[in-house]
Amino acid sequence: RVTLLELMMVKVSDKNSVTSEEMNVFVRHADFLAVCFQEKCGAVLKLAAAADVEDEEGLVTIRLLDVLCEMTSNSGQLEHLQAFPGLLETAVDTLRLTHLAGKQAVNIFTATHAVTGQEEISHPAVGFKSHLIRLIGNLCYKNKENQDKV
Repeated sequence: RVTLLELMMVKVSDKNSVTSEEMNVFVRHADFLAVCFQEKCGAVLKLAAAADVEDEEGLVTIRLLDVLCEMTSNSGQLEHLQAFPGLLETAVDTLRLTHLAGKQAVNIFTATHAVTGQEEISHPAVGFKSHLIRLIGNLCYKNKENQDKV
């Protein structure tokens, strides 16, 4: 699943070679990806507590967030995902929970807290909070209703 999401990420981020037919496919799959993210977003929080950085559900959720960030960076998918029920609320709630989890233990979610001395922690969840903030920002871009919710 992680590999498939990484392949989707490459295709979505390559805006020059995406045809209108492929864009329609991405829009149809955006709903599925958003639902998956909403269902699995709590799995990333387990990465903060566990020493097991190979938790597949957590890694899948991180990649789902990456793909959703790229999709919301594209105007064709942005409006569709801005109107998706519950996606913004889930992202804001997950941001709150990751912030709290980062305060209670070693904060693996931000790059600034992932550096200890000269060595850097190469945890897959590093940058998760910044990607959540990016998704929230994209969902609020030129959307007064979402801005008011946040």
